[in-house]
Amino acid sequence: MTDYPTIRLKPKAEARAIRHGFPWVFADEVVTDRRTRALTAGSFAVLEDSERRALGLVTVNPASKIIGRMMDRNVDAVIDADWISAKLRIALDHRARLYETPYYRLIHAEADGLPGVVIDRFGPAAVIQPNAAWAEAHITLIADALQAVTGVECIVKNGAGRSRVLEGLTEETEVLRGTLDGPMPVLMNGATYMADLLGGQKTGLFFDQRPNHAFAATLAKGARVLDVFSHVGGFSLAALGAGAQSALAVDSSVPALELATRGAQASDMAAQFETRQGDAFAVMEALAAENAQFDLVVCDPPAFAPNKQALDAGLRAYERVAKLAAPLVAPGGYLGLCSCSHAADLSAFRNASARGIGRAGRKAQLIHTGSAGPDHPQLPQLAESGYLKAVYFRLNS
Repeated sequence: MTDYPTIRLKPKAEARAIRHGFPWVFADEVVTDRRTRALTAGSFAVLEDSERRALGLVTVNPASKIIGRMMDRNVDAVIDADWISAKLRIALDHRARLYETPYYRLIHAEADGLPGVVIDRFGPAAVIQPNAAWAEAHITLIADALQAVTGVECIVKNGAGRSRVLEGLTEETEVLRGTLDGPMPVLMNGATYMADLLGGQKTGLFFDQRPNHAFAATLAKGARVLDVFSHVGGFSLAALGAGAQSALAVDSSVPALELATRGAQASDMAAQFETRQGDAFAVMEALAAENAQFDLVVCDPPAFAPNKQALDAGLRAYERVAKLAAPLVAPGGYLGLCSCSHAADLSAFRNASARGIGRAGRKAQLIHTGSAGPDHPQLPQLAESGYLKAVYFRLNS
């Protein structure tokens, strides 16, 4: 038997949710005596209920609001290279069934059994986001297992983002294995995307939007397309690959638009592709003043409501996006709106989008609702794992 320390739930804490698969233990649910507070961030402990019955093996971070993350229901489990490799092999088998080419999210944190860990694969390269203290402490072990299981030659550690700050971790990005000679080309949805694994947003590409890019592309044949908050051209390049007449990508980031342009060139679609750099709200207002019209408009803004405290302001921002975008849609055209906010559920986001369209004086039909692709599985007990929402409307008048 492995000799792990223990942490214990308070008498009024709800152990039932943990038994039924909820993976997190919050700090106010645990008896935080001096011994518990002294545990090293990223270490492991047996979680007990208030009657000292074992619930599972957790990783502990006394500095985090999420003080415990469930690692294994077996309290004697050893978190070593073999344990991590087993999780990676299960995840890899699923992705290999989904995709013919090795470009996907390989590990989606708790839903793939590696709490706080995100791994995106870009063919011979992979990016690890260690967003929990245990993953930071065991990053070498994770990288070794990743290389052994997948055979990737280059591994990047992306240690940036809000999640790491909440865990008390510093921000740092570095190449852990191999070398990287520049942005990686990714073939997806009929286009070539350029992903900056070191300096780009998140891991360099938003694999979660793949099915939403694909759906938008079904509406794009012969269309004039506007891609707002475009990043590296996610929606616009997929639309051009499906036969769009033209595409305009709008983003505040010059590097992102440069990568989008390189992607259009690599896809042999540069002649139909344009970019416009600036604040997305201001650009949409300017396009309206120019009486610009598009057959397909898609807006994929950042998370305006990353937490409950920001929910009301975030929903107002999503409503404003819809209000500004709707006048740019030609009669009979389509409007796609996306949200990656954890705090805004589908109903709230859909309602905010509909209000914005109505405030713009347009009438709409809701034709499709999308989410993240199957390489971003959801843990049913953890609503936060189903963060991405996309709603598509047809504007007939």
